[in-house]
Amino acid sequence: MFIWFTVVTGLAILSLSFLKTLFPYLSEDCTYILRSIKLGIRLVKYKKIKPFYSLLDCFLDAARRHPSKTFVKFEGRDYSYGEVDKQSSRTARALQAAAALKEGDPVALFLANEPSFIWTWLALAKLGCPAALLNFNIRSKSLLHCFSCCGAKVIIASAELQDAVEEVLPTLREQGITVFLLSETCSVQGINTLLDKISLASDEPLSKDLRANVNIRSTALYIYTSGTTGLPKAAVVTHERVWAASFIQAACGITADDIFYINLPLYHSAGFLIGMAGAIERGMTIFLRRKFSASQFWDDCRKYDVTVMQYIGETMRYLCNSPKKDSEKNHKVRVAIGNGVRTDIWSEFVNRFGNIQVRELYAATEGNIGFINYTSKIGAVGRVNFVHRFFFPYTLIKFDIEKEEPVRNSEGLCIEAARGETGLLVGKVTQRSPFVGYAGNKQQTEKKRLRDVLKKGDLYFNTGDLLRFDEENFVYFQDRVGDTFRWKGENVATSEVADILTMVPCILEANVYGVKVEGHEGRIGMAAVILTEGEDFDCSGTYKQVVSYLPAYARPRFIRIQVDSFTKRP
Repeated sequence: MFIWFTVVTGLAILSLSFLKTLFPYLSEDCTYILRSIKLGIRLVKYKKIKPFYSLLDCFLDAARRHPSKTFVKFEGRDYSYGEVDKQSSRTARALQAAAALKEGDPVALFLANEPSFIWTWLALAKLGCPAALLNFNIRSKSLLHCFSCCGAKVIIASAELQDAVEEVLPTLREQGITVFLLSETCSVQGINTLLDKISLASDEPLSKDLRANVNIRSTALYIYTSGTTGLPKAAVVTHERVWAASFIQAACGITADDIFYINLPLYHSAGFLIGMAGAIERGMTIFLRRKFSASQFWDDCRKYDVTVMQYIGETMRYLCNSPKKDSEKNHKVRVAIGNGVRTDIWSEFVNRFGNIQVRELYAATEGNIGFINYTSKIGAVGRVNFVHRFFFPYTLIKFDIEKEEPVRNSEGLCIEAARGETGLLVGKVTQRSPFVGYAGNKQQTEKKRLRDVLKKGDLYFNTGDLLRFDEENFVYFQDRVGDTFRWKGENVATSEVADILTMVPCILEANVYGVKVEGHEGRIGMAAVILTEGEDFDCSGTYKQVVSYLPAYARPRFIRIQVDSFTKRP
């Protein structure tokens, strides 16, 4: 009997080893697919359940289950779930009385990264009001543009942003806009204080009847994306999209016991949806910081026991460029969630700061398709699997760079890109994966809609991004449409060339683009570079790098050495 047991065990081990050889990512695939199925079932349930169960309801349930659990850590103070719930109720009642807000009224939030941002949004959610998240860096014309997009009649601003509000106050008053400042005093006519009203308001729970007509397809948020015309576009984010984005943490294996570090702006999708909304969905604690600080980052992680960090490409680079310390691997961070990290920075980050699972994402605020690289394979922004494609159908199609339009066949349909070939990513618009568009901008919304893609009458969302699927089903971001140029009959992806250049030790940053040369068709490559501090430009090393890694047509022929706008050095 023992011999048979030994034989069977041995065969099982050999079989698993064989499967691992054939399918090296089988374990990660299975784990991710199971999580995706569970989350998909939850989303379907939320679509059908009545009354509608929103992320706000999820927060209220967490506040009832563990009112004393810390929800937000900020500047040396802890705010519990129960405390944030009560403060949001006070804020809701104050706004209800002072601004006569009712269900469906959009309200613009012009707030810094601070706890008041979170409970003010929760207050609006309790009243059934969608929130427009304004970038606190915008001023004047851009501020007015963003405000007008969402149709709001009320704006709530941080006290520190009073000067920016005063700059556009005459226009706001002309339009009959009610302005509130999160302050107890203000002598400026036309600006109403709010903190004093909040302090006098009751913290009793508000009736769900105030938001009785809110459903999963109702607008929850307006989040602004950069527009091609220079002015931001207000992407309409429904409650369904809020739920879907909040699931990203769960899909990455984050639990209620983790502590999530948010240093990205809450007015963007990453900080608000993936970070804060995801934390509510998990019932976890977040450490919130006003802005990113490379010098303070790891000290913060150690002090607050951070286990999950959030990043964008630039922040990851800043961390890698910071002075080395002996304690760099002395932390509890196990997962990093974000997007836009370069391959070289990714490798350096993992080697330098420890075995952190990097979960690189591809997504767009307004889009209906996204990917997660749940394997930490360096360089990939995602991985293709059948479950993901079932819930969110998509394809890559051939794209003509010069004409800046999809390639179509004789029947007028798009042509799917082959495996390993760069193509334009488009997501099919369905009931499960809708594209709502931009508030107050039908023209830009229609430009993102692509019709007659694989068959007559179908409708897809045009991401405007060129991606590539490799033989192992990994997804690689190649470039944005318009960020490519054609030379010697070939398409050159600027991000690919930039990645190769930044592998040269003397080059800190590289921006690659095509320039016209008299007597030649197309554009030839030029790279504007910022040098690493203390380094001179290594002409020979740069030449060897581009010759070794780039085909002849992709090699930049011109190099411009620029000054770093932050450090004022060449």
